[in-house]
Amino acid sequence: MKHIHILGISGSLRADSTNTIILKTLGSLLPSDTTFEIFEGLDEIAHFSPGLPDTEPVARLKAAIAKADAVVICTPEYAFGVPGTLKNALDWTVGTGDLNDKPVSAISASPLNSGGNNALASLLLTLTALGTKKTDACALSIPNVKGKITEGRVTDAHTLNELRIQCTNLLSLIGG
Repeated sequence: MKHIHILGISGSLRADSTNTIILKTLGSLLPSDTTFEIFEGLDEIAHFSPGLPDTEPVARLKAAIAKADAVVICTPEYAFGVPGTLKNALDWTVGTGDLNDKPVSAISASPLNSGGNNALASLLLTLTALGTKKTDACALSIPNVKGKITEGRVTDAHTLNELRIQCTNLLSLIGG
């Protein structure tokens, strides 16, 4: 059986981010033959401009994507969209097709009842433009996220089940 490697990207730069906690929790739910790594350094990626060469942080991001069998992105919602740092990082992959045909799962999380639906819709639109491999089942919105995390872990049973479903969907895309 092939070893599977999944990359997580958090749209939040905060060390105690609920989005990063969600990614860590998702990683713990994956089968034992799967490795999971969260990309570090989103804040080091230069502003995208088509004429610029890749900087070291951009090259690191692209290498992490290339190494991964699939990618999970978890993002907060800022001003009804994805944070600029996340969108900027994704923009660096447009011209080189780094995410083309790569299985992805998109998750938004918000302390509001909306669950960050606008950010999720925006992220899904960007991932479609990047040619990623996904289904409708590879998207999850988590509302009222702060009440679903205790001491740095997702503890809400419904949310844990939804994260398990994301793992199953993503793994089926890798195999399919």
